Amino acid sequence: MSNKFIPVCEPFLNGNEEKYVLDALQTGWISSAGKYIPAFEEKFAEYIGVKHAIAVTNGTTALHLALVALGIKNDDEVIIPNFTMIASAFAVCYTGAKPVFVDAEPITWNIDTNLIKEKITKNTKAIMPVHIWGHPCNMNPIIEIAKKYNLKIIEDAAESHGATYNNIKCGALSDISCFSFFANKIITTGEGGMVLTNNDDLAEKCRYYKNLCFPLDGKRNYQHNHIGFNYRMSNIIAAIGLAQVEKIDYYIEKRRTNNELYKKNLSDTPELIFQPEESYAKNVYWMNSVVLNKEKTKIDRDTLVFKLKEKGVDTRLFFTGMNKQISLKEYGCIRDNDYPVSDYLTQNGFYLPSSSHLNEEDIAYICGVIKDIIKN
Repeated sequence: MSNKFIPVCEPFLNGNEEKYVLDALQTGWISSAGKYIPAFEEKFAEYIGVKHAIAVTNGTTALHLALVALGIKNDDEVIIPNFTMIASAFAVCYTGAKPVFVDAEPITWNIDTNLIKEKITKNTKAIMPVHIWGHPCNMNPIIEIAKKYNLKIIEDAAESHGATYNNIKCGALSDISCFSFFANKIITTGEGGMVLTNNDDLAEKCRYYKNLCFPLDGKRNYQHNHIGFNYRMSNIIAAIGLAQVEKIDYYIEKRRTNNELYKKNLSDTPELIFQPEESYAKNVYWMNSVVLNKEKTKIDRDTLVFKLKEKGVDTRLFFTGMNKQISLKEYGCIRDNDYPVSDYLTQNGFYLPSSSHLNEEDIAYICGVIKDIIKN
């Protein structure tokens, strides 16, 4: 075992986080009221280029809140990528609706837009594209399909802070979008999330439902007309978020530089295939994700990952496809083998350390270890 250890991803808190959090503590504004919540919402909405932002407890609750605001309910269907993090599917299940899966396309690993139409039924109400690992989905075909079939679009932009599609930021390409600020995200609040929309009515519904359906005018007669949720973000968390969003472009450049260094150092290693950057996209490379090229090497993914761990290089495996999730069987989701791209990614993909504060020496070490393992 190596004495060196490089985590797969760590938060980078090098701005006004301490200053803002101490201010919240010292002034007593530690709960779901205080100046940092609207400041964070306004700053992030401005950055993405939308009218409204609603801060919530995490990315999963953001997705659930967005679906509720859109009126998704029992017996509805929502099309999602088969290759995604489980939260995308769970959020649909929380509403009583059924997630319907579409396989990944083999280049960017995002939802295959050529396969969406065949999954649309009379019960389909929405499409939830997920911008996997920082690369935007090909949104124009999705938008065209949504218009043709009168469907709503919910962007799961949890992994794509600052990524752009045809120079428009992810999160500004749909009816409503959702972000996560988990500890490993490009900007973080530890936990936390945000719902964004240009629609006044949807924004009002999100603010209403996230606060136990208390009246939006602030009255507290404790008469509740609908079932609501406690998805409120605290002022302390928002203080961290405001400090982070102030430096978001810096963090994005660090992630992109990481990716450039990986690709440079591993340019002579055809055994690994990196996620690309399509002509319509700016990939923020939230994670430096790679797929083992089975045609170029006999080593399997799990052996490579195990040996990297022995050398102090932390990694994470790719998602397991939704079609393989036992937890979703009761929702009528078919557990079959009709998702070959997703299955291949699940079996052969992993991601490398991606913290914003990685340095050239760290990446050179990681790449050197990878080459030695594959060679030997």
